[in-house]
Amino acid sequence: MKNSVIFGIVIGVLSLIWLFVMRATGYNLTDSEASPIEYVSVLIPLIGLYFGVKNFRDGELKGNMGFLEALIQSFKILLVGGALAVFAGIVFINWGNPDSHDTTFQSFSGRIFGALLVGVIMAFGVSLLLTTKSNKVD
Repeated sequence: MKNSVIFGIVIGVLSLIWLFVMRATGYNLTDSEASPIEYVSVLIPLIGLYFGVKNFRDGELKGNMGFLEALIQSFKILLVGGALAVFAGIVFINWGNPDSHDTTFQSFSGRIFGALLVGVIMAFGVSLLLTTKSNKVD
């Protein structure tokens, strides 16, 4: 559990930094359209998941990890990171745009749902990539 908390915090803190950097550069969350630079933020959970699951495999499991173990570890990391990212988003909405809470919250909730879908797809991909045990089904 320690591994998932550490890498989840890394993802959450990097997401918080990303939100405030985007705000400082003039990014507007009230738009329902995503800007092209926003797609770069997909790298934050991808890198955090990869290194978190790899660290779990190499450190705690001595290099021998099954797909289900990797998937569970990925979901733990995403749960911690997602909770921190949502908290950061709420802080961003309340402090970043005090005038337009309705449109900001609607845009943010759509982005969070998209991030959830992307995170689940990444969890499957990273788990498949880092699995070392094969289970035969005869």
